Formats: sequence, structure tokens, C-alpha cells
Amino acid sequence: MEYTRAGKLAEEKDLINPDLLVRKYYELVPDPQLASQRVAFGTSGHRGSSLSSSFNEAHIVSISKAIAEIRKEEGVAGPLFIGKDTHALSECAWRTAIEVLTAAEVEIIIDSRPYTPTPVISRAIIKYNSGRERMADGIVVTPSHNPPEFGGFKYDSTSGGPAPDGLTSRIAKRANEILKDWKKVARIPFQKAISSIWVKKLDYRGMYVEDLAKVIDFDAIRSGNARIGVDPLSGASIDYWEAINDRYGVKICKLRDTLDPTWSFMTLDHDEKIRIDPSSKDAMAGVKAKLDEDKAWQNLDLVCATDPDADRFGLITEEGVINPNYFLASAVFYLSSHRKWGKDKKIGKTVVSSDLIGKAAERYCSGAWEVPTGFKWFVDPLIEGRVSLAGEESAGLTLLCRDGSLWTTDKDGIVADLLAIEMASCGSAPRDVHKQEEKEFGPSWYKRVDVEADLEVREAIKSLSPEEVICPFIGSEPVSCITDKTREGIKFGGIKVESRNTWFVVRPSGTEAIYKIYAESFSSPEQLEVAIEEAKKLVEKVTPKTCK
Repeated sequence: MEYTRAGKLAEEKDLINPDLLVRKYYELVPDPQLASQRVAFGTSGHRGSSLSSSFNEAHIVSISKAIAEIRKEEGVAGPLFIGKDTHALSECAWRTAIEVLTAAEVEIIIDSRPYTPTPVISRAIIKYNSGRERMADGIVVTPSHNPPEFGGFKYDSTSGGPAPDGLTSRIAKRANEILKDWKKVARIPFQKAISSIWVKKLDYRGMYVEDLAKVIDFDAIRSGNARIGVDPLSGASIDYWEAINDRYGVKICKLRDTLDPTWSFMTLDHDEKIRIDPSSKDAMAGVKAKLDEDKAWQNLDLVCATDPDADRFGLITEEGVINPNYFLASAVFYLSSHRKWGKDKKIGKTVVSSDLIGKAAERYCSGAWEVPTGFKWFVDPLIEGRVSLAGEESAGLTLLCRDGSLWTTDKDGIVADLLAIEMASCGSAPRDVHKQEEKEFGPSWYKRVDVEADLEVREAIKSLSPEEVICPFIGSEPVSCITDKTREGIKFGGIKVESRNTWFVVRPSGTEAIYKIYAESFSSPEQLEVAIEEAKKLVEKVTPKTCK
């Protein structure tokens, strides 16, 4: 399908009706017999829309009850930290969860403020669990960067990060059993629940902001002369930047101080959907255009952004949006000389991230630790101290504290932005470092493409083995490797084809009717397009139907 409105402002027909979304959350009841309406945990929890009966009261009742049961089975006896983002469905889902969890006699810790970034919950869990036997876990009510009509419900285990597959599979299975008769689940009415002995409030923001000096060098930011702006994009980080300025005496100019649950100020993403992705050139085109129109670059060197739950970062200069891959590679260079972590730690990257990150990791650190997509794969390496920085191509990263201790086991968009600010303040602006790395490693061209595909096609890709793939060349470059595993030997649910200077990955989406192509070339932009076409041909050869 050809999209002609990508990068253009949303029209009235594109905007949600928040009141309608909330009404349908309560009115529509999912049919457990339909796969599209059952509970399904992807890489970041259960997601859906109340309009399609995929994110409704019944789902949240069932998931919350399942979590209460399974955390008890797992011996999780500490409190459950819960927070929510600014999506229209987050408030009602948060209320439902509290009604169910208090009835199940789960101790809950809620935010003293309306919204909580995802990394703040991760930090709270890790901090609480340090040295304790009664471990805590958490829930974040967020669909992350997904469109305004979406709701999301994510469970964080006692590790502080996304729960592993085995645990989320058990939660989803039990939730779907409960879904068949969900109205029988015990609940305490919200106003009574919120004032019960099971609910306590915590100043999440105060805790998190106070700890930021453990991971970011604010002395460097204060002494530098970088001119910085930040756009919270109507997300959960909206109240954090003034607190950071006040606590550390820095000057970060907040450019947006309003909440808009329709996100009408965003331009349409590549598929003409409103997607609050701060790293997307199309989604951020409107933000960039406004900065240009206001002549903001006369007073700003760098503008940072976060998505609705502040787990993703975005970086903009006068030249445009910085590719997250390139920032990750530049961060590897900077951190190697500005942190005393030792040379034994690796850099965590996903199999679909730029090889530029791997090249930088080999040059400046002890190499890369490569995992499948999904931040949950970084949890154990972070806890065990095998990696110092973990990042993925979709603008998510976390890093160790300055003393080498654990910061978070989930993505932290606020810290990512602050790291970019620290770099700029020390004369290592991310875009400048990237240009230096291009001189050292050669320029690269990277792209991700989504291709519509039905279930049959996606299943065929998922079950594909390297032995079945016939692809001797990527353009004129002989293929040197065809694999379904990361460099650490972990299957990633797709196929990777590599030549000397080019590679591509095809993998099916677990939540959308698409498959994804990731490709990179160190040869030329033309070779990148050749790689993408080779990827499409590969899929056409091994699947029974032609993809759109």
C-alpha cells in the first residue's frame, strides 16, 4: 500500500474521541472464543483498543486477578508498584486494576502524581528489592508509543524489567480462563479501594530524580554550554524536567507543557497512523517543522523528546531526527572514556540493530552482546553485569550507574535524553560523534520496512530454517551467512542474511498483520534498497501467498 500522508499533520478524521474510548472500555465485552479478543502478552504486555474489544474492563479484571494469583504462587510477598501513562484508556484500566488487586489483598504503591514513566517503576522495584527478602514487582498501564486509541498493560517482574516469556505465558493463560467468567472476580469499589490499607502513596518523581545523579554527570551538564530543549510529547515525563532543573541546577527548556490525549500535534507516521514515536522522522516532522518555523535553532543546539511512558527517546538537531542506532553507537564511544566500568563489559544490542554499534563496541569496549528483539532479553545481562549499556534500534536504552551498579532493567527515555545532553555538554554532541565514527568505520545506511502479511505468511516466516533459504547474493555481494540465531546463539524468530557489507533480517510481527524487514548496508543507499528487495523476494519464495 502506498501512503501519501506520512509526515503530514493529522486531520479531524484521524483523531480519537477519548470519551468514546472510555465508554467502550466499559460497554464492550470481549468474546473469549475469538483470538483477537483474548488476552495476549507481546514483548511489552497486553495491548489493544476498547473499540475492537481487545482492551476492555474484562481484560484488565482478568489480567489483574491472574497477576495476583501468580505472584502469590511465585512467592512475591512485597508490594506491587503501579503507574500509568497519558493514553486515554490508561486511567480507567489503572482504576480497574486497583479494584481487583486490593480485593485480592495485594499491597499496592501508587504515585502521588497522576502519571508515572515506565523507567520510574523499574527503578522503584530495583531500589526496593535491594537487600530484601520480600520482593516487589510492578505494573505499568501503557501501550508505550502506540496510537492514541490503544491501551496497554505491562507486568514487571521482581527483576524490575519486563517479565520473561514463561511468566507472561502463565499470566495470559490464567487470564483467559478468568475471562470466560470475569464478572465473578472480587473487586472493591475504587474510592473505597484507594483509601484502604492496601494502597500507599509514594513520591515516585522525588525518588527517581534524586537518584539520577547516580547515572548522569550533572556537573558536566552544568559546566557545559549546550543549549537544550525537551518535548515530553504530552507524555508521562511532563512533570519531571522542572524537577530535574530544580534539583541539579541545570537549564533544560521544556517546549511543551500541555496534555493532549488525541496527540493532534503529531504528524502521521509512515503508515499514516498517529504514533507517538519520538525517533520517527515522519511522526516528528511536525515537531521539527515548528522548531524551524520558530527559529528555535538560534537558541537551541539539541532538542530531546520522550514517548507517552518515557521509555523511548528522541533527539533532534537542525539537520533532523537522529537515528537511534547512530546515537547508540555514539554513546558507546563517549561512555568508554567517561565511565570507569572496566573493559570486561560488553554492549547489549539486538540482532536487528545497526552493525555500527557492534563495530564501536569492538573498538572501544569488549564487544557486543547480541540478543533477539525485546528489552526483556537484556534483563539478565544487566543484572549479572555482563553489559554496561543495553540498547535497541527502536530508541530504547538503559545503562549502568556511574559506579557500575544497576540502574534499571527497562528502557529509560529520560536517562537516554540526559546522556545525550551530557555528551553535548562535554563537546561530544551525538551527531558530531556519529560523523567521526563514519570516518572511522565508513558510512552506513539503515532502514526498517513493514510489509502487510496474513497469518499464514507470518507463520511460514516464523518456522523458516536457514537450510530452506536460497539467497546466494545480496545484489552483487556474495552471501556469507544465513542464520536464525543471534551471535550469542539465541533463536530470534526470523532469518538474517549477511554479506561482507550488507545484511537484512525478516521476522514476523507478533501483534500486527505484518512482517518486518530490517536492513543495513555499508556500501551505498542503493545497495540498501537492493537488500530490502532481496528480503521481499526471499519471503515470496518461501510463503504460499504473495505479500502486499
